[in-house]
Amino acid sequence: MCKVFVIDHQKRPLNPIHPAQARQLLNGGKTAVYKRFPFTIILKKSSTNIDISPLRLKLDPGAKYTGIAIVNDANGEVVFAAELKHRGFAIRDALTSRRQLRRSRRSRKTRYRQPRFLNRTRPKGWLAPSLQSRIENIKTWVSRLRKIAPIQFISQELVKFDMQLIRHPDIQGKEYQQGELAGYETRQYLLEKWHRECAYCGIKDVPLQIEHIQPRAKGGSNSITNLTLSCAKCNTKKATKDIRDFLKKDPVRLNKILNHAKKPLADAAAVNTTRFALLETLKATGLPLETGSGGLTKFNRTQRGLNKSHWLDAACVGGSTPILKIKGVRPLLITANGHGTRQSCRTNKYGFPIRHCSRTKFHFGFQTGDIVKAVVIQGKKVGTYVGRIATRATGSFNVSTTQGLIQGISYKYCKTIHKKDGYAYGT
Repeated sequence: MCKVFVIDHQKRPLNPIHPAQARQLLNGGKTAVYKRFPFTIILKKSSTNIDISPLRLKLDPGAKYTGIAIVNDANGEVVFAAELKHRGFAIRDALTSRRQLRRSRRSRKTRYRQPRFLNRTRPKGWLAPSLQSRIENIKTWVSRLRKIAPIQFISQELVKFDMQLIRHPDIQGKEYQQGELAGYETRQYLLEKWHRECAYCGIKDVPLQIEHIQPRAKGGSNSITNLTLSCAKCNTKKATKDIRDFLKKDPVRLNKILNHAKKPLADAAAVNTTRFALLETLKATGLPLETGSGGLTKFNRTQRGLNKSHWLDAACVGGSTPILKIKGVRPLLITANGHGTRQSCRTNKYGFPIRHCSRTKFHFGFQTGDIVKAVVIQGKKVGTYVGRIATRATGSFNVSTTQGLIQGISYKYCKTIHKKDGYAYGT
């Protein structure tokens, strides 16, 4: 598992320690729990003459997940690892739903919000909310980790997908020069798009070849929408056959391949759009910033014989990557959930209000989303429950535990473990 973060009595970060050592300090009364996620302890008394080793924070940004790793450059030890799941596509879907509901109400001439048109100016560097949320999530975690770990350096993978070359592989000359020049290899893009497996048989962990869905001999192009990955056996077996003839006995896989090949490059576009905005955000921290390419990340990971994962990719970002020590490291899984909604009422699928939303978030010192420990000592629900709560004004809460939902727990039995912060955690 990851190391435990330590801060002194003035909340200054110290060297992370082994969980066993942290357990001894807690049992001896020398420290107290400061934060649950990521787990951090605070010293009760001042300490002097402590040598602090500088650490490097490494980031592997993605459209859906961002890998995070804290590495000690001196010995190659991975101190902390996490995988941050973004909610960018959920924001996009929510905005689309809201827009549809408003248009529906306007067409029925019911109560609605007046449409806005050309009365809002976008500042320089404006990003769509679904993209801006990715930047803010990473910015939040960089700030949090800097408060509990002695981070002195930052490394970022500056991923780039050359959209023009991927869409039109034959483009050249002046036509190409007016677009983006340096490209991301088509093979790397296909590996990510097709999840590093053969499209025809689904086999993984074997050498994969670039395959034309519609053969070149029968008019197929080099467009990215006509390319997939296959193992050598399937590639040889398919040869110049039409994919409909090759998979006529498996129509489900045929439809899956054809639909997946035509999917828009949403992930690539999201990474392309946010990479320089994230770079400027990290520069604003004032720490020395190192950037690396996706190819270098893969080279470092392959040379060290590491598996493909978001946090391991993050640990391999940049030319400063040492020989990594990852034994026993388990990443913290972080999911961005947001802070709820500001709707005044809930609506049905047609946009009509069906119930009222309480404007009061806190009840008896708790709010929905807090992680609590409830020790019930009497009644039908005697026991200890740990999980997130849903509050009510009556003081009767619901606790979502790993075993299921426990309803009707009084606030008197609840003790806060971790306040709601817009994120969910797992291992």
